[in-house]
Amino acid sequence: MAVGEPLRILYVQMDGTGVPVVKKETVGRQGKSEGQPAHTREVKLGCVFTQTRWDKQGYAIRDPDSTTYTGAIESAEEFGRRIYAEAWGRGWSRALRKVVMGDGAEWIWNLVALHFPDALPIVDLYHARQHLWEVARRLFPNKEGQQKAWMKIHQKRLLDRGKIEKLVGALRSMASDNPEVAEKIRAEADYFERNAERMRYPKFRRQHLFVGSGVIEAGCKTVVASRLKRSGMFWTVRGANAILALRCCHLNGEFEDYWEARRAA
Repeated sequence: MAVGEPLRILYVQMDGTGVPVVKKETVGRQGKSEGQPAHTREVKLGCVFTQTRWDKQGYAIRDPDSTTYTGAIESAEEFGRRIYAEAWGRGWSRALRKVVMGDGAEWIWNLVALHFPDALPIVDLYHARQHLWEVARRLFPNKEGQQKAWMKIHQKRLLDRGKIEKLVGALRSMASDNPEVAEKIRAEADYFERNAERMRYPKFRRQHLFVGSGVIEAGCKTVVASRLKRSGMFWTVRGANAILALRCCHLNGEFEDYWEARRAA
C-alpha cells in the first residue's frame, strides 16, 4: 500500500497478561487472593492490524502480515502513549474506519476514551460469554446440564443477539439466598450495562467487522508467554521489558532496523 493511501479498516486491540517476577518487583502489591502477595506483574500488550476483506459468510479476514505489536510492564498511562504512537505510525489518521477492541478491563476503555475517542469500541464477544458462564456456574454448581440450558437462553437469545438491555434486566431480576452469588449477579449485570453499546454484535457483524479479540489473545501467547513464562523463569521489570522490546521488533519485522539504530547510537 502506498504511503499516504487511505486504510479501509484499522484495528487496535489491547489486553494484559501476568509475568512471573522476582520478589523485589512485587513489594507492597496485592495478589489475586486476599492477604496474599503478588507473584506476577502485568504486561500490557497492544496490536494494530488492518482489514480489507471478508469471506462468503461475511466474517472478517485480517490482512496477511499486517499485525504489529507493542507492550511493556508499565502503567496504563504510559502504555496509552505507547499504543497511541503505534496506531498513529500505522496510519490511524488515514483510516476510513477505526475499531478498538478489548475485554471489559476498565483501564482499556479509559485509554480508548483518552486516545481513540473517534473509534468504534467493541468488547470481545468470547470474553463477554465467559462472564455469563461465571454466573451459570455460580447459579448451578456441579450441574452442567442446567448451566448449558441457562446459557442457551441468556447467551444465544440475548447476548449474541445484542439484546443487552434485556440481558441486564434478566440478571437484575434474579434472586439468590447466597450473598456471594447475589453479589456476583449484581456485578455482572453492572458489567453488561456498562458495556452495552460495545456489545451490539449483530450490528458489528453486518458491517463485516471482527467481534473477537483473538489477535491480541494469540499475541499474549506468541509475544509474551512463549518467551517470558517458561518453567522456572522469574524476571525483573527491566529485564522483561528488554525482552518484550526485542520480541516486538522481531515479530514486527523491525529487527534489523533495531540493531542498525543501536550501532548508530
